[in-house]
Amino acid sequence: MTDEPVPVGTPIDLDNCAREPIHVPGSIQPRGVLAVVDEPDLRIRQISANVGDVLGKALDDVLGRELSVLVGPDQAARIRHAASNFSDLRQRNPLDFVIDVAGVPRAFDAILHREPGGSLVVELEIAYGERPFSFPNTYQAVRTSVDDLNRADTLTELYDTTARAVRDLTGFDRVMVYRYDQDYNGEVVAEAKREDLNSFLGLHYPASDIPAQARALYEKNWLRLISDVAYTPVPLVPDMDPDTGAPLDLTHATLRSVSPIHLEYLHNMGVHASMSISLLRRGRLWGLIACHHYAGPHLPPYGSRAAAEFLGSTLSLRLVDQFEDDRLRERLAAQAVLSTLTAATTDDGTPLTTSLLGAPHLLDLVRADGVVVALAGEYRESGSVPPPDVVAAVAGWARNKGGDVASTEYLAGDLPGLDLDPRFAAGALALNLPDGQFVVWFRSEVLRSVDWGGDPHNKAIAVSEGDDVRLSPRKSFERWREIVHLRSEPWSRTETESAETLRGHLVESLYRRTRGALRMAETMQRSLLPQSIPTLAGWQLSAHYESAAGGRVGGDWYDAFVLRDGRLAVLIGDVAGHGLIAAGTMAQLRNVLRARLFSGDDPATALTKLNEFSEHMMSRTFATVIAARIDLESGHVEAASAGHLMPFITNASSAVSAPIRLSSPIGARGRTHHLSTFTIEPGHGLVMYSDGLVERRHATIDDGLDRLAETLGGASDASASWISTAMASGDTDDDVTIVTLRRL
Repeated sequence: MTDEPVPVGTPIDLDNCAREPIHVPGSIQPRGVLAVVDEPDLRIRQISANVGDVLGKALDDVLGRELSVLVGPDQAARIRHAASNFSDLRQRNPLDFVIDVAGVPRAFDAILHREPGGSLVVELEIAYGERPFSFPNTYQAVRTSVDDLNRADTLTELYDTTARAVRDLTGFDRVMVYRYDQDYNGEVVAEAKREDLNSFLGLHYPASDIPAQARALYEKNWLRLISDVAYTPVPLVPDMDPDTGAPLDLTHATLRSVSPIHLEYLHNMGVHASMSISLLRRGRLWGLIACHHYAGPHLPPYGSRAAAEFLGSTLSLRLVDQFEDDRLRERLAAQAVLSTLTAATTDDGTPLTTSLLGAPHLLDLVRADGVVVALAGEYRESGSVPPPDVVAAVAGWARNKGGDVASTEYLAGDLPGLDLDPRFAAGALALNLPDGQFVVWFRSEVLRSVDWGGDPHNKAIAVSEGDDVRLSPRKSFERWREIVHLRSEPWSRTETESAETLRGHLVESLYRRTRGALRMAETMQRSLLPQSIPTLAGWQLSAHYESAAGGRVGGDWYDAFVLRDGRLAVLIGDVAGHGLIAAGTMAQLRNVLRARLFSGDDPATALTKLNEFSEHMMSRTFATVIAARIDLESGHVEAASAGHLMPFITNASSAVSAPIRLSSPIGARGRTHHLSTFTIEPGHGLVMYSDGLVERRHATIDDGLDRLAETLGGASDASASWISTAMASGDTDDDVTIVTLRRL
């Protein structure tokens, strides 16, 4: 459905009421007269059609004439003075008028305001009965109630005090304080009523009962009165503003006509008169003071309404104060836990998971039934949590949500395809951390009953009107109880803020610990690489190692040494992973392979024995290796590959892959490796390298190999350092290792 407002005059039903342009109804309620006047001459350019019924004036005698013909010269002068001297006309309302109506003096409240387009609007509301007090004395009328509000210690006391005071001021049969949840479903949290009426306290009403555009209007005009639900709307004449050609914006008009759907809704509830006062928090609608009258039409004097509006404003301020006081207490308690937790994470000698699941505990920071921590290679659980596959799915959902923190009280709705047990996972709060790490709190299902004012799932009924059928408001408002399943208790704002703050500290700690581990890994790796390589008669040998961008240390290594029989052993390898673990694995593989070759094994046998060692002693290892044994007199080469990229044989004009048979990487169970032989002729060379030299983020590895072959062609005497520089690119995340051997 489109969100565009429907054109003015379109018949309204529940299908389009959410798009009804309620701020430009084109009509008013008939308890007064509304006039739109030009300034400064106060010429009447629009007026309500009931001017004859209320003031005894003919439309033709006032439309286009100066305002004095409507209210008299003295009253017009008062309006001119107020309009020209005061920017905020609300502070001057109402002006007490006595207007001659067909020879009889009658009391009116004149209410002035400027609508959003700048038009000066004069509303003349009939003042029935005795005026209880003037606007400047409003505070005196509500002082006792304000004192009670200031003494209230809880939200419940604030609500109850306000409901009683507004009912005393206005005389409505029922006054309710109505609070919205995050989805704008409403709940009656306080009530003052006639004793014979059934109670609405605790009832909930769906958000569709008050559409979004109505809530937006409540944020601008804080009080709305319908003195007679059965009123007949009075049109404005002309129907469009002559100056703009558009309907008049009546956002701030006291007499503004309301949606026919809302009138029907009130009629279905048995309400004959209604008033609402907005409750705001930081300018946003938080709730309403809703007043209902059942005995018949009801028109509280303007002064009483102003006093009630003042009470609503006071309650709004006290709500903010109470809300902030409650949040401050929560924040202080959370801050105490957070400070201790973050202090514990600064001890780099203690695993992060231990710091977070000690005393205090992550479950002390955020109330939950369980928590899972996956940090720095450790996975730990505490409390009641779902199985690891569910945890992984929730962590993936949180990453896909984007942002640092993701939360839901309804996991079943966010992950409908996942087999969730609500005893362990109905709601989740997740921290997204670098490299797929995470912290996830879980809450179990909290079964709760919600008492609705009528069935919220049957918000409309079909009403036949001749040949047409339209949607209209429900007719039943009997208490209807719904049991809410598969939802957890909502996560509070303090809890999500505490989680966000903790995440910041964890990122810093992870970075600090990672930098320390990288420095240690780099030190270990460089200490294991050869301090020097042999100098050979008739041969040129060079090697180059460069860690990955950002200083990340990987599992690359190379080795070159002369065996006891005078042959040269050359090795290059790459262990999967980065950091200290990869460097430690590399060290073990390098030493085992060195020992096998030094003991006389050929390269294929040495790699097979290395794979057996890995299978029994290092079962999770995955590495690629090339081992070569070269007779320096003849250039004869024996070589074997364990899943590694093929070396290039170079000469003065080209570079081709060495004829080495490819076998499985180290870590593949029960595999043997095969020996290949070839000869390096005089003037030819052998270039061995790791995948970091040819892999790029935005290109295939075949593209990298082609580029390397092109670089080596015609550069058979290139050193390892020269090749690294020629192939350099910022588009790689891996370390680079190169070994070159050239027969002179």
